Amino acid sequence: MSLYHTSVLLDESVSALVTDDAGTYVDATFGGGGHSREILSRLGPDGRLIAFDRDADALENRIEDPRFTLVHNNFRFVHNYVMLDSLEHGSEDIWKAGIDGILADLGVSSHQFDTAERGFSFRYDAPLDMRMGKESDRTAADIINGAAQEDLERIFRVYGEVENSRRCAELVVKARSREAIDTTGKLDAALKPLLPRFAEHKYLAKVYQALRIEVNGEMRSLEKFLSGAAASIKEGGRLVVITYHSLEDRMVKNFIRTGNVDGKEDKDIYGRLHAPFTALNRKPILPPEEEISANTRARSAKLRIATRNGE
Repeated sequence: MSLYHTSVLLDESVSALVTDDAGTYVDATFGGGGHSREILSRLGPDGRLIAFDRDADALENRIEDPRFTLVHNNFRFVHNYVMLDSLEHGSEDIWKAGIDGILADLGVSSHQFDTAERGFSFRYDAPLDMRMGKESDRTAADIINGAAQEDLERIFRVYGEVENSRRCAELVVKARSREAIDTTGKLDAALKPLLPRFAEHKYLAKVYQALRIEVNGEMRSLEKFLSGAAASIKEGGRLVVITYHSLEDRMVKNFIRTGNVDGKEDKDIYGRLHAPFTALNRKPILPPEEEISANTRARSAKLRIATRNGE
């Protein structure tokens, strides 16, 4: 177990990913490095692993291994780095043929949740930040204090599936008219009249999820990542994705099935569906009860596995 983060569905995801111990793989969300270390343990001397993370804190977990490269950037740029900008890290023939697989764990790391000043959790009274990478200028406080009421309502409704999203936005606008809402404590206080009795944390979790997704452009990044993965993985290679909420899981499921996140089917004149991947599990794999008991943050995880089709 890492103090930075405990990897979810570790054996299940890496076993699905690694099919060739001499292959080239990507860990698109490095975090504490748990998945990366497990992948490296299954690779031989000719295997390679490239990992991505936009959070500078994650760079402290860098693995000293000649087979390993860590890229400090958003996973949405995976195709740019793997296929175009990273030729210096390996054989040109490998990059042209495509890589053997990509794994992405879309959850927020325990380190980010547990570091008060990052502003990801309502458990602390801290600056309302929520940026995955500090290179971004826009924080959650900027959105809460600057977005129009109708935009706040949309963010809460679409990204958090927040009940009474209109009233939620109204309370924020009313509170910020008195003083800027620049801390998690002030946001929680503004929403207090709306919090359901005995379910305050559940409601706030949805609000914070919505803000985090908006701050970090998570849905746009995921869509670009999936397209990049399809362009990067060679025929027969694996895409392995762990999701934590219905919005991202639906996008991943749709992309695997149809080749786009909206689930729109594109068929040829013979009725054959154009899709870059074939799902290897019709239903998502869920963590076993013993894993959830040991790590409650695993309880909402869903694992989807797909193999790259030939063109």
